[in-house]
Amino acid sequence: MIKNQLIKKTIISVALIFSVFLICLVPDKKLNKVDIKQELLYEEVNANYEHIYLLDKYNYLARTSIVVDNNKNIESKAEELLNALIKDSKSENKIPSGFKSIIPSNTQIKSIEYNDNVLKVNFNNNLLDVKESLEEKVIEAIVYTLTSIDKVDKVIIYIDGEILTKLPKTKINLPSTLDRSYGINKSYDLNTTRD
Repeated sequence: MIKNQLIKKTIISVALIFSVFLICLVPDKKLNKVDIKQELLYEEVNANYEHIYLLDKYNYLARTSIVVDNNKNIESKAEELLNALIKDSKSENKIPSGFKSIIPSNTQIKSIEYNDNVLKVNFNNNLLDVKESLEEKVIEAIVYTLTSIDKVDKVIIYIDGEILTKLPKTKINLPSTLDRSYGINKSYDLNTTRD
């Protein structure tokens, strides 16, 4: 009888020790979630946000922010921001909900050059392959996005190496050097006549 009680106590003790051992081996998922949340919070606090201009749900250009790499030079930062403006680009996952890219997906950035507060950007000819109503908004989005970068005041847009001076569909003339004075979300009253 004492022998049976001793065997029972030994079995229970071994089972408890084995249970504790198993609990220690299995990671605590709550702890991992907390670690991940702390890491994401740390990244968010130390992230570098830059402004970009995208279409909102009313088809107006609106300012929003995306996270960019802190250690980039102006040309690299400009390329990252422009990629967020291009539909189906690798930066599309950075776009906040309620906004959409405006530049056609088949647009390529051929080169970017920065000098004396001016960014020169050369695109392929697909840049303005948009509806007539969006043609000028594409230019506005590029100009306002790039001039939101510190030390960039002006933008020169090239299409296949030629300065863009006229929009092909709307026939709007553009200054060769663009800045924020060009405006954004312009509307035209074509029914008013002047004497």
